[in-house]
Amino acid sequence: MTTSVELYRTVRLIRRFEERAIELVRSGDIVGGIHPYLGQEAVAAGVCAALGSGDLVTGTHRGHGHVLAKGADPARMMAELTGRVTGLNKGRGGSMHAADLAVGILGANAIVGAAGAIATGAAWAHRQLGTPVVAATFFGDGAVNEGMLLEAFNLAALWRVPVVFVCENNGYATTMRVEDAVAGSITGRAEAFGIPASTVDGQDAEAVRAAAAVAVARARAGGGPSFLECRTRRFDAHHTFEHRVRLRYRTDEELHRIRARDPVDLQGARLDTATRSEVDTEVEAVLDEAVAFALASPFPDPLTALDHLYASGLAARPGSDV
Repeated sequence: MTTSVELYRTVRLIRRFEERAIELVRSGDIVGGIHPYLGQEAVAAGVCAALGSGDLVTGTHRGHGHVLAKGADPARMMAELTGRVTGLNKGRGGSMHAADLAVGILGANAIVGAAGAIATGAAWAHRQLGTPVVAATFFGDGAVNEGMLLEAFNLAALWRVPVVFVCENNGYATTMRVEDAVAGSITGRAEAFGIPASTVDGQDAEAVRAAAAVAVARARAGGGPSFLECRTRRFDAHHTFEHRVRLRYRTDEELHRIRARDPVDLQGARLDTATRSEVDTEVEAVLDEAVAFALASPFPDPLTALDHLYASGLAARPGSDV
């Protein structure tokens, strides 16, 4: 089982990765910005700690934490964000579409709710092949109103698909409060399909891991899907574009209040001071190397822009605008 130290290392790695990525957005080395995962680190760390190395994950536009928690190389992830050929997807996926099939990361997805359908299909396909794979899929509170996610609930429940649905309820769908967008309850969405659902403290990595472990074990034993609503808080902007436009949908008092339960500090408090300091130093060294690796890597050759578009290897026809 993942130790408290390993859980702390993961939440700390995600936190500092995101902070370093924001610095690269400001310097112009990451073009287009990112959706920071700051404040939600315990969800990715706890869920992925309950998964096996051969299990699968799908994520969201706010997906760096999921990718790192499942075991992707931080250096190749940073190279992906900066658009370099050494990135996880050769610089072509970027922030919202990072994938690493070697460690079970089927990819982040910018379409709200789509990750649930992809994970359900992938888990079902593996079951048909006889492989004992569990898929975990992350999505936000805004996705529970999306039809494709509800369709995934239906099929997962009907066919007892080994998938764990993880709702990261951070209180806002971009700038809209969840209570203004969701009728009924979030867990009620899953319960309507007969899927066991529970609400978890999404700021506590160990609480998330414990709940996820039950859901993963149930799925692996043939019990079908489970649903976890992880109540968490996004500390930073929905997107780094907000750093310039300063949208005012949250008060300073609210931001101060939610930061009082920082998942990094909560997990760090479970370690002795020397151990925590040692992990912090290790993480900083990893990210120093990651940033240096990314910035020293070359950009893709524009002549290869149409490479990797087709699984069959077919290229676009000469003269095509595609």
